[in-house]
Amino acid sequence: MKKILAALVAFAALTAAAPAPGADLGSGRYYKGPAYEPAMAVARWTGFYIGGHLGGAFSGSNNFNGAVLSDSSARLLGGVQAGLDWQFAPNWVLGTEGQYSWLGKNNLTATFPGGYVYTNDQRGLGSITARIGYTWGPGLAYVKGGYAYSDNAERVTLGGVPTAFLLDGNHSNGYTVGAGVEYMFVPNWSVKGEYMYYNFGSSRFVTPVALAPFGSFTTEDHTLKLGVNYRFNFASPVVARY
Repeated sequence: MKKILAALVAFAALTAAAPAPGADLGSGRYYKGPAYEPAMAVARWTGFYIGGHLGGAFSGSNNFNGAVLSDSSARLLGGVQAGLDWQFAPNWVLGTEGQYSWLGKNNLTATFPGGYVYTNDQRGLGSITARIGYTWGPGLAYVKGGYAYSDNAERVTLGGVPTAFLLDGNHSNGYTVGAGVEYMFVPNWSVKGEYMYYNFGSSRFVTPVALAPFGSFTTEDHTLKLGVNYRFNFASPVVARY
């Protein structure tokens, strides 16, 4: 019995003297596991995108020396867009975009003395623009500008009968400027709202000669659009931060 008690006392003494496991971890080196944050906090805009839009178009109020050409009436529009963005700095994005909008039917008409009537059915608006924007994570505010195209279907009638005509200006090609805001609400998907102004220059009639004295008119449009884009080549849903 005495030998057993002596052995137990010795074992207890050795156990008390042994260092506790991990007691000196504070003095050694250790590694912290990765922390994760949502991709939206570090959204990346670099990549290609495609999408669609809906909105309204409003023609500028123009006239031939008092002969009304348009009444600024609103038309529905819908279209598609595709583009490429490059986030070249933490808060700056540079890009280019092609866009086409189909317009609801709205014949812009000018009636002249003598029975001549000029009609322009503007069927669509296209553009190729550059844009630059300021980003804060999932948000992007931008301005844009570039080439614009107007798909016009024009005619002149005399007493209801179509007649030949010639204009001295090309009001199908022009320019556009605009601004908008885009927001990436989930990875790879964004929504946007934008305003664009289109100007296609001034034109006047060369023939019929009876219309030449009435001067020139300017073709211009104002549009408001809401759109959605699907974006390729973005960051993964999570990123590691050490």
